[in-house]
Amino acid sequence: MAFVITSPCKEEKSGECVDVCPVDCIEEGKDMFYIDPAICIDCGACEAVCPVEAIYIEDEVPEKETPYIEMNRKFFEEQ
Repeated sequence: MAFVITSPCKEEKSGECVDVCPVDCIEEGKDMFYIDPAICIDCGACEAVCPVEAIYIEDEVPEKETPYIEMNRKFFEEQ
């Protein structure tokens, strides 16, 4: 299970998460960042530095943000 970036990133897209990721699993999309679940090691470094609290472990994504789980998955399937 990996971390998922949710809607607050669309407004901010600041990138601190990219800088701290030890395995380079965060990629920039057109509107926001995405976490590759195949590479993520669940360390939580990205979650700790996100200035808008947009990052959640997949099982803890708030109900209104659950569409971002599928958006994240599709982002990496299309590459």
